[in-house]
Formats: sequence, structure tokens, C-alpha cells
Amino acid sequence: MTELSGGPSLPQERRIVTAIPGPKSQELLARKTAAVAAGVGTVMPVFAARAGGGVIEDVDGNSLIDFGSGIAVTSVGASAEAVVRRATAQLADFTHTCFMVTPYEGYVAVCEELAALTPGDHPKKSALFNSGAEAVENAVKIARAYTKRQAVVVFDHGYHGRTNLTMALTAKNMPYKHGFGPFAPEVYRVPVAYAYRWPTGPDHCAEEAAAQAIDMITKQVGPDNVAAIIIEPVLGEGGFIEPAPGFLPRIAAFAKDNGIVFVADEIQSGFCRTGQWFASEHENLVPDLITTAKGIAGGLPLAAVTGRAEIMDAAHAGGLGGTYGGNPVACAAALGAIQTMRDLDLNAKARRIEQIMKTRLTALQDKYDIIGDLRGRGAMIAIELVKSGTKDPNPEATAAVAKACHAAGLLVLTCGTYGNVLRFLPPLVIGEELLNEGLDVLEEAFGQL
Repeated sequence: MTELSGGPSLPQERRIVTAIPGPKSQELLARKTAAVAAGVGTVMPVFAARAGGGVIEDVDGNSLIDFGSGIAVTSVGASAEAVVRRATAQLADFTHTCFMVTPYEGYVAVCEELAALTPGDHPKKSALFNSGAEAVENAVKIARAYTKRQAVVVFDHGYHGRTNLTMALTAKNMPYKHGFGPFAPEVYRVPVAYAYRWPTGPDHCAEEAAAQAIDMITKQVGPDNVAAIIIEPVLGEGGFIEPAPGFLPRIAAFAKDNGIVFVADEIQSGFCRTGQWFASEHENLVPDLITTAKGIAGGLPLAAVTGRAEIMDAAHAGGLGGTYGGNPVACAAALGAIQTMRDLDLNAKARRIEQIMKTRLTALQDKYDIIGDLRGRGAMIAIELVKSGTKDPNPEATAAVAKACHAAGLLVLTCGTYGNVLRFLPPLVIGEELLNEGLDVLEEAFGQL
């Protein structure tokens, strides 16, 4: 009997052969409980054996529809052919030298691709790292070196990582910050244009939120003290919030007028996820610096800061780097992922996913008044659940729907400052039939409330 491999060859079907989790997953969960720190949580306690396309197969033989992509990482599908081929070839050549000791072409090639793909036609340079949080932290370092200033401005509902500095930048306390302080200083938080919850309504949101944010920066911090303004063009963990149209350009213009480095955190929204290479493009933003990770390398750990050459060159020689940053195997995987995105036109596929999902979810919203808001772009879509007849957050219903989906073989994730958002991040290569089946499962889960 030939053993099935993962990747694109995996049968694209939902298949439930045991309860979720099954007996083998339960055995492994017991081992995890004994050996892994309790602080490392698990959304869905099934242990993966293979994955590819739009499915994850667990150790019990269940095949689950994947609406999570490892939190927007496997956009090209797990074990995509070009990713595996290039990474395998690199593994056979060498696994590591440290780019700061003896460099290699793959690192340079990834930086060249980033210069070509990111918004703007100005000269750009990049530095490669291991994780999104590390990229954000280095963007702050670079901005401080360039401006000779210290303050950093971030936004309500923003998420930027789990290191000490990026916890300070992150808005949500539990589970990301609780009990882990004190945090890094010189971080200031201002309002974001959250249209669904703006007190005077969505029509006034962009103008009023931008005015409030700029007023707070001006009065409480002083623009001349601000090194960087950092924002996610679509706020991820905070609830897939799209800032009201016009807000981001106004903040970017304020940054430019005051010599502040404008940083777009595209770690979750980048690499075709929203139907453009980067979400900044939806409002023609050209960030000074852009941070990327997640979808960049098809599942291998890689992150980057890319930006204006004169800003990127502000840090002194040796001031940027890290032992594993830009690992050669991860760089090979990134080149394979980018090739896949081009070859399959995954921007177009993301836009098609949006069309299908929003059509289905609009019908679901018409049926269930606890769906207060439907939002997102491309394959980065969310619904916010509220208590019937109000805008009060409904995390209980959110958890119940997610639990029902998991039991029926659909992996979904939750998010949001109030824990009341279901977010959908299917692989961009998911088939339409499988996508619609997943939405069928979601609809059935609402029917169980």
C-alpha cells in the first residue's frame, strides 16, 4: 500500500471517520499536556498528519476543511510543489551558514523580489528575520535610527506580536499581555476608524477618527518626537477591521508632513491575501516601511522589513540581523511561494473567494441578526457576532459556532478585541466546491444555536 503524501495530491474532501478529536489525537493531546508548557494553547485539538490544498488530514484519518491557513501562512497551500521543490534542493546544498558570516544568493533574491512587489517605485532595500514580531521590532529600530526620535504611535485594536516591545505595541490585554509587563516605553495608542463601532456612524468615521488620532499625537506626544506610526492596513487579531476609507491616507499624509516613518504592518494581510499583493494598495498607500511574514514562505519561518533605501540604510553596520534571519531553506521556500502566487494568479483567486464568501455570508447575515457586521477583503473575511437587537459583543455565540464547525470538520478561527469575531482565512488555492461545503458547515453551525 502506497502511503498518501500531503500537498496538492491530498484528496480535497471533508471526511469524518471518528469523533473530533479522535483517539490518536487524544493520546497525543495527553502527551502534549505532559510535555508542552500550558501557555501554548491549541484552537482545535486534532493533530495534523498531512495537509495540502484546502484540507488538513489528522492522525485519525479525518480530513478537515481548512479556513485558517495556519493563520494566513499557507496561502499557497501546505507543501505547495514549488515550495517543496526549491526548499528540498536547498536542503541538499546547505541548511545554514548565517548570512552575516558567509552570505548566499537566496537571501539577495528574496530582497529583490520584495523591492519589486511592494508598493512604490522608489529605491528599496530589505532585511530578513524569523517572525512577524521580529520584523516589527526591527522596523522600530530602523525608524528610530533614521529619525533620531523615540516615540512610536500605534492604534486601538492593533496587534503586532508577543515580544516585549511588540506586546507594548499590541492593544489587546488577554491573552497577549496579561501578567507579562512592564512593557517597553515611548509607545502611544490612538483611535482607529472602526466603522461598525464608531459612535457617530460609518459616514463620519474616517474624518473624525483621523482628526482625533492626529490631535492626540500633536498634543500628547508631539510630532517632532515620533519616530514611527505603525498600523495594519487590515487589523488582524483585532477583528479584521478595515479602517474606514480615507483614514489611512490621512494618517500617512500626516506622517509625511512631520518627518515620521509610516510603517504598514502587512504580516497577516500581505502576499495576495486581500486580492492585491499588499492591502496597502487598496487605497494607493506607499508606506515608508512594510513588514511581512506569514504568507511569504509557504509555511517556513521568514519575515522581512522592506522600505525606502535611505531609511533602511540608517542603521549602522551590524545593527540589523540575527543568527537565523533569512535562513537559506526559508528563502528558497519564499521564492517558490512567490512563483506559485504569480503562476496561479492568487490575487484573482483571492478576489473570487471574496465574491463567493460575501455572497453566502450576506445571505447568512440576513437570516441571523446576531451577525452584526460582515467585512474584509479577498480571502481575509470576518463576521462580527452581537447580541440580538444590539451591538453588544457576543463571544459566547462566537465560541459556540466555532465549536460546532470544528466538530463537523471545518477549521475556523476567532479573533477580535471582544472575542466575538469569526475570521476566515482559507488557502488561496482552495477549490470552490470545497469552499462552498465549508460555508454549508458554517450555516449548519448557526442553525444549532
